[in-house]
Amino acid sequence: MIKIQKEDFNVEKEISSIKKLYSSIGAVTSFTGYVRDNNNNTNVQSINLEVYEEMAYQQLEKIIKKANIKWSLIDTLIIHRYGNLKVSDKIVLVASFSSHRKDSFESCNFIMDYLKKDAPFWKNEFYDKKNEWLINTI
Repeated sequence: MIKIQKEDFNVEKEISSIKKLYSSIGAVTSFTGYVRDNNNNTNVQSINLEVYEEMAYQQLEKIIKKANIKWSLIDTLIIHRYGNLKVSDKIVLVASFSSHRKDSFESCNFIMDYLKKDAPFWKNEFYDKKNEWLINTI
């Protein structure tokens, strides 16, 4: 499942809603990313995330398909926010659901690496007196 949204989300609710659909889930690995208060030794005030939504859905579907080929997954959840986010706000949730932990761990990391490096989201970070567009890296 892929969700691209401005609204905040509840990690436990989101994972629970998928977990209760499948009794075969034995492992869930999740990653939640937050807005930090400091980046490159500079105090961060907020970030603005922009997204090309149609392309993002297509690219995230592709990465989930790749993950399903490499690992035995029951389901996958990606939630990525956009818009103006303040320090400590949640940005992203990736959760991999599988029967066994290895598939869950490795696929979650694989998907998150893709999101950090190649997904069509752009981050403009705001500091005390300036702002800066960040380059996507792992």
